Amino acid sequence: MSKGIEVRAARVEDVQAMAQVHVESWQETYRGLVPDAVLDDPGFTAARERQWLNALTNPRWTTHRIAVAEHDGPLIGLAMAGPSEDDPGLMHLYVLYLLAEHHGSGTGAELLRAVIEPDRVTTLWVAERNPRAQVFYRKHGFELDGGSKIEGEVLDLRMVRHPGPLCRT
Repeated sequence: MSKGIEVRAARVEDVQAMAQVHVESWQETYRGLVPDAVLDDPGFTAARERQWLNALTNPRWTTHRIAVAEHDGPLIGLAMAGPSEDDPGLMHLYVLYLLAEHHGSGTGAELLRAVIEPDRVTTLWVAERNPRAQVFYRKHGFELDGGSKIEGEVLDLRMVRHPGPLCRT
């Protein structure tokens, strides 16, 4: 991991910065996949602020792990995992967003380790047209399992990781 990076549990005072990272990472990653009207919506950041405030304060989310990554102060990434909505016996990685300039720094792996329990089966959804993310998840033990769904206009593929190490070398 890069020098000056710290991964820690998210706090309520992080909500505004979390929303900004969420929106900026979507704009960097999903431009061309998600309509520009969604990515450039003036209310996008405020909606993400409400989402993260709810995730950090609503008792419904107490079983979820939420982590952030800082680089010499400012937030650069975030992740959230918890019980799967489809099968509460499984863990689900709901969010792992990292600003593009920090891709390849090891920060994504640290965020993943901060929210995933290595002894539980874990699922996630990844955009079919996001090969970089698919490679990252494969490196950390996730495999496509044949599941798919359409979210908005994006085809998402389901990946699953069985208990074991989070990183293959």
